[in-house]
Amino acid sequence: MERFSRGPRSRRARGALALLVSGALITTASGCGGEDSSADSDAPLEVWTRSAPDPAATYKKIFAAFTEKTGIKVNYQPVVEFDKQLQSRASSKNLPDVMINDSGSMGTYQSQGLLLPVDRESVAGQEDISEDTWKTTVGLDGDYYGVPFSRQAQVTLVRKDWREKVGHPVPETWEDLAKLAEAFTTEDPDGNGKDDTYGMVVPGSTERGYLSWWASSYVWQGGGGYVEEAGDGKYRAVVDSPGSVKAVTWIKEQFCEKRVQPGALTANTMNAPHFQEGTAGIYHTGAYYFIPYDKRPGKDKYEVIAPPAGPGGVATLAEGENIYFGAGSKKTEAQQKLAEFLISPEAQQLGMKTETQAVVRLPVNTTLDAAEVLGDERWKVVQEMYENSSHSFPAAIDFTPIRQSVAEGLNKLFADCGGDVETGLKQLAETVDKELESQDLLP
Repeated sequence: MERFSRGPRSRRARGALALLVSGALITTASGCGGEDSSADSDAPLEVWTRSAPDPAATYKKIFAAFTEKTGIKVNYQPVVEFDKQLQSRASSKNLPDVMINDSGSMGTYQSQGLLLPVDRESVAGQEDISEDTWKTTVGLDGDYYGVPFSRQAQVTLVRKDWREKVGHPVPETWEDLAKLAEAFTTEDPDGNGKDDTYGMVVPGSTERGYLSWWASSYVWQGGGGYVEEAGDGKYRAVVDSPGSVKAVTWIKEQFCEKRVQPGALTANTMNAPHFQEGTAGIYHTGAYYFIPYDKRPGKDKYEVIAPPAGPGGVATLAEGENIYFGAGSKKTEAQQKLAEFLISPEAQQLGMKTETQAVVRLPVNTTLDAAEVLGDERWKVVQEMYENSSHSFPAAIDFTPIRQSVAEGLNKLFADCGGDVETGLKQLAETVDKELESQDLLP
């Protein structure tokens, strides 16, 4: 897996701001009572996740088991607009006690002073999490700012019944994948006699940087990237590198040849149901969709494959969720007990074995194996991709504005079939470098 260094011990102006914000949160929380649940050590532990109803149902079962085991009550809040609501709570200096959210958000939250550091050695069960996984929770100052909860690697889902009907092999290269997407779009794979099917499902919205998230695997497959380490804790843009140009050109072709679903450039994962509804046949996404897709379109209707190789080989995005402790909380003991429970074999299996949507994909607890726990060989594909072909966004830096800029730049390029990719990516690289400079991360 591609790793990123911890970086410098301080972030100058931005780091100073983070300390001021963090200090304000802690001071205010310590001095307030009543409405500030984080300051009331007897109140239930307030826990947020970024979850729609299906994964929220799984979390509820986990937290119920925690309360039964420890007696510690949990005020669980599944929040769809997580970052928006979190900033609102931060402005009122009243953060949740515990947050479970994307591992890639750690640098952003830490730079804003929203997180308490974690004493790794005091966390019971921490030795059952691999060293590489723990490294993804290390901030630029060298401290830990989260406890790993779940990890995963993106895989490619293909309508097997459609593929067999149009007579194509399992795709192994970009060329194979483009031909299959074309066939799904033009050869009536569902056999209903209507021109109503499409190749790829693409969550191409700029919202929360969805497009940069989806496109990243293809960019790495092309031999490119968004940023790279430049040594001494510095980074530089590589979104205009030759590999990135190849990848973005290929992706743009899929849009302009209409091999993606209509409205892809405004779609996010919440409003792109085309694979499940049977109107698109290829989706590069996370294994969390196995459970709902096994019901519809049906487990026998689709297959899980390694992403087809690009000029740079096989590559895919690895990501996950961390457990974060909100700055200002007085519930230190309860926070840690919840984290310890969440990484235990009991909770990890509860998060995997569910009839709604799993919230633990690949367990961070190394005593467990997803394929064995679930009795599902498809998870071996996910595990193999995670271990051998995965790349991650740098977690220690504030990557959110970079991800957003990339999404906006790519969205603009894909919307203009006559536009020049190299020119557009050069402009995008300048934007990314400016953001890195603002974080004192540019060489």
